Amino acid sequence: MALLTDEHKAAIGNKSKAVSVEVSRRDIIKYSVATEQQQARFLAGDEAPPLFVFGLFTSVPSLDSYRPDGIPKGGGGGLKLPLKRVMAGGTEFRQHRPIRPGDKLTGSSRITDLYEKEGRTGPLIFTVREFNVTTESGEPVIDEISTTIAR
Repeated sequence: MALLTDEHKAAIGNKSKAVSVEVSRRDIIKYSVATEQQQARFLAGDEAPPLFVFGLFTSVPSLDSYRPDGIPKGGGGGLKLPLKRVMAGGTEFRQHRPIRPGDKLTGSSRITDLYEKEGRTGPLIFTVREFNVTTESGEPVIDEISTTIAR
């Protein structure tokens, strides 16, 4: 029996609203210190470490938006799947160029695939998302393709 409906499959290709940010030297330095970077170019804020981008496009949440265990509460705005236990299935990360202070970046994501498989312990749903970061002129900066597995 198929778990994914036509409504689920219609989400393939839908792009999120683009979010734009301007990168500051201070942001890079704070991130570099917090993540214990060792390279001078990161600590001086001349260039952002590659994973700097992961929190860059999210707003700062209030403390009451977290569960008691410190994990953010679900916002309810995403794709609702019939299987609720979600785990990471892999990530591919490509950096086309460094992120530098003053960069004006835009990030958006889209679901590129959604499919089912039968696992040893039951059905699995795979969701593949692509997250792209570009400069304001459209130059690629980072592409991330991630897969999550619901069971």
